[in-house]
Amino acid sequence: MRNISDIIEQFIKDLIKTSETGEIEIQRSELAEMFQCVPSQINYVLNTRFSLEKGFVVESKRGGGGYIRIKKLNIPTEQTFYDFLMKAIGEEISQSTAYDLISRLLDEELLTQEEFLLFKSILSREVLDLPLPIRDQIRANILKAMIKVIFSRLKGD
Repeated sequence: MRNISDIIEQFIKDLIKTSETGEIEIQRSELAEMFQCVPSQINYVLNTRFSLEKGFVVESKRGGGGYIRIKKLNIPTEQTFYDFLMKAIGEEISQSTAYDLISRLLDEELLTQEEFLLFKSILSREVLDLPLPIRDQIRANILKAMIKVIFSRLKGD
């Protein structure tokens, strides 16, 4: 059974898909009322499911006429996306951020569901059973290597 966060996430994604601009404006209080939850639940969904790593920009204006603007980022070119991913990974990366990035690859249909699950397993802290920061550094190197393979596959190399 899906939880309330999953339902709110899907509702917002559906709104974005039907938007002509790939952007929506909503009010946190209206969303909370619609789903009969507290506004902090909406904040949680926005912070964890609509991050830059997952391909979204979220802007918030507080106050009486406040709103939340959510925009799906488009990838102009494969090279731009590749560069973004490499920069986002950096020299070290946490498990949760790595999972966000590979989720984005799945959303962009650059990974199959099976590849996504394989990547997720390889990048897990259970597999990389090392002390920090070494674990996050090795995870970054592994993820970069996997992304290089994905993008070389796209180029037909």
